[in-house]
Amino acid sequence: MTSEQHLAPLRMPDRLFAELAAGGGSAAAVAFLERAERARRLLLLRTLLDHLDALPTPLAPVAEAWRVLKEAAEKSPEPVERLLLAPATGGWISHMLRRVRGTATGPPLWAEAGHLCALALSASLHAGTEATLDVPLTSGRLPLPGLGMVGLPDAQEGLAVGRATTAGGELTVTGPGRTTGSVRVTCRPLTQRADAAGGTWLPLRTLSHTGPDGTAPSTVVLEDLDPYRDLDDHLPPTRLDEDEAQEWQRLFGEAARILARPGTPGPGRVDPAMIRAIVPFGRTAVSPPPPPFVQVSASSGDSFGGMLIVRPASALALAETLVHELQHSKLAALLHLFPLLEDDRAERYYAPWRTDPRHLTGLLHGAYAFTGVAGFWRDRLAGAEEGEDAERAAYFYALRRLQSRLAVRTLLTSGRLTAQGRALVSGLARTLDGWLREPVPHAALTRARTAAALHRTEWRLRNVDPAVEIPSDGPRFRPDRTSWPDVRTHAFATRPVAPHTADEHLAAGDAAAALARYAGQLAADPAEPHALAGWIVARAVLDPGRETRRMLARPELLQPLPSG
Repeated sequence: MTSEQHLAPLRMPDRLFAELAAGGGSAAAVAFLERAERARRLLLLRTLLDHLDALPTPLAPVAEAWRVLKEAAEKSPEPVERLLLAPATGGWISHMLRRVRGTATGPPLWAEAGHLCALALSASLHAGTEATLDVPLTSGRLPLPGLGMVGLPDAQEGLAVGRATTAGGELTVTGPGRTTGSVRVTCRPLTQRADAAGGTWLPLRTLSHTGPDGTAPSTVVLEDLDPYRDLDDHLPPTRLDEDEAQEWQRLFGEAARILARPGTPGPGRVDPAMIRAIVPFGRTAVSPPPPPFVQVSASSGDSFGGMLIVRPASALALAETLVHELQHSKLAALLHLFPLLEDDRAERYYAPWRTDPRHLTGLLHGAYAFTGVAGFWRDRLAGAEEGEDAERAAYFYALRRLQSRLAVRTLLTSGRLTAQGRALVSGLARTLDGWLREPVPHAALTRARTAAALHRTEWRLRNVDPAVEIPSDGPRFRPDRTSWPDVRTHAFATRPVAPHTADEHLAAGDAAAALARYAGQLAADPAEPHALAGWIVARAVLDPGRETRRMLARPELLQPLPSG
């Protein structure tokens, strides 16, 4: 953690930047980004320690915890490096910097600062060193980063101070009891499985997968215990039940096999070994059944290689999400290295995968992530047999390449990209332009174009204020706009066999039947955005002339002015 070789300046080779700019990135490119994230994390940690030196605390002093951590790193550097680079460690460091600057909230500051003691204890256990530190306990619980969580039975409720001792890989934790006296637990976190009662020791869960060449299984953390696994806020542990954990393993194993496609690394091709941690979100049990696609996923630039995901029912959906979120991690790391754009943070840009306006950085993230997603579906199409799987792959490949190219055009014409940003976005443009020349089955291509037009039309109807002429810096937005469900992106993935609704007729290619049904809906509510968007697009399909092109360009002009 202190050797001179790690202080050398970072210079990204042109070939690695070119790989990343194309939307992909080999193992060497991702390893370079991880090296850069390590350097950044050490700088942030040093800044944080300077803030915490004078913090009043009932725990071990910051300097003592840091000494234990350094001693362990000198004796056993590799596991301590893994602790330092864990996504949750990055989340803690950044959260604490926001705390000391007054832009985040959480438990008492001294207790959150005490997470450094927990990191030091984990490092000490890995290295086999001896240490004694006063630590924060929450109702008798002590999370140990990268290892699991100790729980003291009959411990005092709420926040308390305990004492933890390590020696030869053994950990002893003592804390105040629920009534009087103290309680104590001794365990061996590196080798001990969960105890029978599931209370005093809960080990870290992992997901295993085997490489395509039959190499030894590698693991990805399934993080349900660390208090800094979230994107910002401190979270209590939310242990998955055993059936849910097994379902994650089954889905992840299948997703890893889906991603194990041989060939040159490129957009959409992910080695699951590049993923550092998956945080299951919102579910701790297998019931009720999850949706077939991922409803929520997220990642943070503070937590490289980590991703928060609501488990879907489909391994294919999980594989797509792993690609999507790793793209975000790569771009976040690039943004830490290079000034890619000048963003005034004004949310005024159309993002084809969002229902709300986005700022420029958000649009860049979306373009980068969905270029990877387009590559994922391109690979699925190349390997699919005839049938629904091939139809779905063709649709999503056609849709995501079209949407990503639209966002890339917005970025290139914004006038806000730096030289490095223009090089990156131009790389994405070259990738997408090549893909747009590749043939896709006509029916899937038509549905994708229709779905893209529907989304943009409905977005403008729901967001853009028709009373204001569009200035040069973008549209002005309705004061009464609200969030809305995008139900069409997935609904148009396959061709309906027996269409009934207006949307189904449009997806089936019968624009005339769709137009009549949309007109019927609009008779009751002429400004209803979902039906009006469908009517405009269906009419454009039937009569692709100048008038309908104008309607597609400014559909909001067909609506009444917003109230208020």
